[in-house]
Amino acid sequence: MTHPISPYLVPGFYDRELARGRHRDIVGGRWDETGEAQIRVLLEAGLRPHHRLLDIGCGALRLGCKVVPYLDPGHYWGTDQSAALMQRGYELELADKNRLPPGQLVEDAGFTYPAIPDTIDFAIAWGVFTHLPAPLLAGALPRLRARFPCLKAALVTVFLAPEGAGATRQRDGVVTHPDRPPYHITPKAMQDMATAAGFAAEARDDRLPRGQVLWTLR
Repeated sequence: MTHPISPYLVPGFYDRELARGRHRDIVGGRWDETGEAQIRVLLEAGLRPHHRLLDIGCGALRLGCKVVPYLDPGHYWGTDQSAALMQRGYELELADKNRLPPGQLVEDAGFTYPAIPDTIDFAIAWGVFTHLPAPLLAGALPRLRARFPCLKAALVTVFLAPEGAGATRQRDGVVTHPDRPPYHITPKAMQDMATAAGFAAEARDDRLPRGQVLWTLR
């Protein structure tokens, strides 16, 4: 049986799930727990209200609904491959819409970051590359580095496994794979990709929701 490279790329996926009212589930559920973990690691990395944040794969604004009230108005940008998912989050989850112009939610399926200003200070990609094969991450990181010369840090989550590992049960119970979603990579592969893109990379020791590992790229 052939597995799709990502469940999010199955034709009609977003239409079906949004019609069922599942915008929170599309991005993995555990809405409050994960959103709070996201804003916590950003604050620990140095995010302050005057900074400009890019939320890559922002989905239904799980982080956005929490961090937009913290940031100065207009200082949040989000990208996702589904404009409809972002719009649903904007409509249902964002309390003060005056703080976020809707044009700052940008459809981007190729990690090219179109229409995003080059003044971004922080970027986060949480639970994005866990559902995509490593070559896409290897291509996205150099573009991130080149597009945003003011970037202070990018926070990226991945699943890790030893070299040569097959199906691996992560600490939080998720089973990951080297060749189908959810994907894992080796610590060396992540380090090498970050270095090749021009970043200094460091992994946190603690495990985040679903057993993901957070890497800070500076």
